[in-house]
Amino acid sequence: MHHAIAHLALVVRDYDEAIAFYTEKLGFILLEDTYQPEQDKRWVVVAPANSSGATILLARASQPEQEAFIGNQAGGRVFLFLATDDFWRDYHAFLTRGVEFIREPKTLDYGTVAVFKDLYGNLWDLIEYAPNHPMKKRL
Repeated sequence: MHHAIAHLALVVRDYDEAIAFYTEKLGFILLEDTYQPEQDKRWVVVAPANSSGATILLARASQPEQEAFIGNQAGGRVFLFLATDDFWRDYHAFLTRGVEFIREPKTLDYGTVAVFKDLYGNLWDLIEYAPNHPMKKRL
């Protein structure tokens, strides 16, 4: 038996502004943008370029209860982790594109990491795992 996490749903305010942030600021690829008329919503999927892991489903809030979680899906904790094979390349590219880092880079036992915010305020780690870290093999 083989299982894999296919998508993580990220609640967003607007499809197009979210697509723009993830593709233009973070360099993600838009994999799918399909209108679903029966539910009056779009199925929007993005992923880091050259990634074969889980993707992010950009899910527009459709109810007031959902709107309350835009930008705060993890209660202020780092929510998503973007692993890279070159931390400094991506860190400087993100800065150039206007990504806001709220914690400066640190090199720790497990790797080099900094925390940034997405367009809604969700917190992400940008991380390059140390050579001996088990996650390094997954990249």
